[in-house]
Amino acid sequence: MNMINPADTAFVLVSAALVLLMTPGLAIFYAGMVRSKNVLGTIIQSFILISVITVEWIYIGYSMSFGPDVNGFIGNLSWFGLVGVGQAPSAVYAKTIPHMVFMIFQCMFAVITPALITGAFAERMRFGPFIIFSLLWAVFVYNPICHWVWGSGGWLAKLGVLDFAGGLVVHLSCGAAALASTLVVGTRKGYGTDPFIPHNLPLTLMGTGLLWFGWFGFNGGSALAANSLAGSAFVATHFGGMAGLAAWVIVEWIYRGKPTTLGAASGAVAGLATITPASGFVSPNSAVIIGALGGLACYFAVAAKARFGYDDSLDVVGIHGVGGLLGTLCTGIFASVLINPAGADGLLFGGTRLIVSQMTGIVAVGTYAFAASWILLKAVDKILVLRVKEESEHLGLDLTEHSETAYSS
Repeated sequence: MNMINPADTAFVLVSAALVLLMTPGLAIFYAGMVRSKNVLGTIIQSFILISVITVEWIYIGYSMSFGPDVNGFIGNLSWFGLVGVGQAPSAVYAKTIPHMVFMIFQCMFAVITPALITGAFAERMRFGPFIIFSLLWAVFVYNPICHWVWGSGGWLAKLGVLDFAGGLVVHLSCGAAALASTLVVGTRKGYGTDPFIPHNLPLTLMGTGLLWFGWFGFNGGSALAANSLAGSAFVATHFGGMAGLAAWVIVEWIYRGKPTTLGAASGAVAGLATITPASGFVSPNSAVIIGALGGLACYFAVAAKARFGYDDSLDVVGIHGVGGLLGTLCTGIFASVLINPAGADGLLFGGTRLIVSQMTGIVAVGTYAFAASWILLKAVDKILVLRVKEESEHLGLDLTEHSETAYSS
């Protein structure tokens, strides 16, 4: 018989609160990087999803993601409206905390994932169509992928794919969607010729700090218990973030001649995103390596976007997409059962099957998320028109979409 552990319950509840904090933190992080005329329009895109996605999660999202399996691809709707999700522990997912606590912890992941995508099309998407797209994306992209990887009976889980806290489910899926959105929505007016200078980098650095703080709940809380695995994931998270920050600053210093605060913020998030799938499976020293690789890879990925000509406004593809992909691959190399017996050994420890599983997960999630996002964006654009008019883009979304301004003149 499963028994509720008060310490585990308290730990996961605090972790859920930390993950929720990441969405306002993300709003501030993004807001500092846009022009002053788009600050509030950027912030509200993250804030509104706290309500929109939570409502979706209550009625169908949680059941689709974690409900009883249907052929490995989706959960059925038997938990519609959280029917059957109560105070008793879950026999499948979390045996020492109430089922409802597991549900709300996972809800916070569902909220922040589509919020991450907003950085790709910042400063140019209409608010109403944005809400419709985000809701559809949660239903048709996030929920199925979540079930594949984390749901009981999910087909990628059965293949042995490891994703401790969201390298595939969160970062790669939103990165692929971000790429699709930049191609469908198009570039900002003046992209490539006019300067797009962040209006308030101290705001972005504050957001970075909130994200980093919340990430301990994101990764550490994914152990679902106040135990040694949570401690290991906590340590790996910090080591990955600091290594990503250091690596980005160093390479930027070499290539551009000077280190920047924006580079430090970007490197920290890159390291945190890259260590996320591996955080509960690797040693502290491996976490340093993975975080540093993330900082380096994401730096060059962001630098390459101009060459490819897509306008990923706030570098969602280069940081979250590339970071999630690389971190998932690194899990297949550095994972060890000495850290987590429920995982598997990667290439460094004599395992060969895991790397194949991880590559399968990357191809499946990346392809599906990109294709499904493209279709949803095209459909919403056809019916409602995604992009603001040129005059509105010139005046800014704060005024034209919300009739307010962030700063008084």
